[in-house]
Amino acid sequence: MSRPRVIRLVQGLALMSTGVLAGAFGYGAANLVPTFNAVPLDMRLSFHAQLMQMNGITMQGAMGISALSALALAVMTRGVPRRLAAAAGALAVASFLITRLGNVPINGRIKKWAVTSPPADHADVLARWEAFNYARTGAAFAAFALLILLTLRQRRHPVTDMPRAAPRREQPVPPRGTARTR
Repeated sequence: MSRPRVIRLVQGLALMSTGVLAGAFGYGAANLVPTFNAVPLDMRLSFHAQLMQMNGITMQGAMGISALSALALAVMTRGVPRRLAAAAGALAVASFLITRLGNVPINGRIKKWAVTSPPADHADVLARWEAFNYARTGAAFAAFALLILLTLRQRRHPVTDMPRAAPRREQPVPPRGTARTR
């Protein structure tokens, strides 16, 4: 497989995975969080704990694929595409770190509250979870936007930023009336 084709495949994977990540986080921010806030607290805690258990593998997988494919694209390209892909990869890593260091510890607390009772400061803790959620959603959307920009930019400047393939050698044309040999 040619290098430009491999780059396009990695670029497609990076674009698709960051789009899935941004879409999943966006759906959560636009629909789940307002729903969490509209239902009784005990229902929110039970649903939240179950949802986070189901999301664990899929969301971590989406974050990992997004980060790795964008960073691989950065290694494979040069110039502006390299910087855009590297920034997208860093933002995907940021969404992972925000999740692991911010949301996941709070999810563990919520899981305990669902079977016991929430502490007096539960509203502050839930507000912190939402702030982390909006931060990781913003990071994922920014990563996706950078990869869209990279893709659109390459449509305008396809040769200047991608590694060039070796030029094709033209076969000399024999003079008229002579036989060609193969």
